[in-house]
Amino acid sequence: MFKQFLPLAICLVMTTACNNNSEKTETAEAAKTDTPAHDAHAVPPAGAEIPPVPEIPAEAKVYFKNLKDGSTVSSPIKIEMAVDKMALDTANGKIKPASGHHHILIGLDSVLAGEVIRKDSTHLHYGNAQSQAEVILAPGKYKLTLQFADALHRSYGTKLTSSVNITVK
Repeated sequence: MFKQFLPLAICLVMTTACNNNSEKTETAEAAKTDTPAHDAHAVPPAGAEIPPVPEIPAEAKVYFKNLKDGSTVSSPIKIEMAVDKMALDTANGKIKPASGHHHILIGLDSVLAGEVIRKDSTHLHYGNAQSQAEVILAPGKYKLTLQFADALHRSYGTKLTSSVNITVK
């Protein structure tokens, strides 16, 4: 089982959890130039009251525009992310109703509603309001989950999650 995940781990170490405005996955070294607030998971100032996770409008959904369940793709994978009935906004720490940004979870299910989505090689963040990304994955089978979150990286839960199973050739 370890051999199955080793190529994934190596490839994911080379990718970053946050992307720049060019909407391409960067190397981890290049990602260090992101804004401090985004790198550190933007939080309200000390002493400020943390607002609740915003409500989800009826019929809101997230989905992969160009990936279908069972697709076979080549790496790097160009991923188009979409959201309906919600605004795409940056992870700047300022909560706005019916807004948020995308995360791609690799080999994982949804993050619980209200839980901060961690930043690592299997939790890719697109907090600059990106709707496209390039992700490098080794050949194999993967589950990709698109997870929407608020400006504080708090998950909207399963209501704003969509998953596909893909094969990278």
